[in-house]
Amino acid sequence: MSVSCRQTEGDVWVVTARGRLDQSLNPELERLLSELLDNGHHRFILDLSEATYINSGGLRCLVTGWRRAQEQDGDLVLYGLNKRLEEIFSLVGFDRVFQIYPSYEDAQKHNFP
Repeated sequence: MSVSCRQTEGDVWVVTARGRLDQSLNPELERLLSELLDNGHHRFILDLSEATYINSGGLRCLVTGWRRAQEQDGDLVLYGLNKRLEEIFSLVGFDRVFQIYPSYEDAQKHNFP
């Protein structure tokens, strides 16, 4: 279980979350997103291809990051959700909040503001 990031061209940051997005991993993800946002970065591709679970705290963390990115004229998009994560996002209506892509290649094509 870990969170990592790397910068790509156009000041887009790919943030990868591996494992369960719950009380053990959420603080690490929240800290990383906050640090990037505080340093003026506001374009994110969040890789959830290795995430196996997300709880309400994880969802809140993603929405907070998305809102803060939007406030800075940026965006946070997602890719790689497994079937269970897709169901959770659909159930809570987050499939209408986030741009969700099936692959990194598709997410890279996102038209960031």
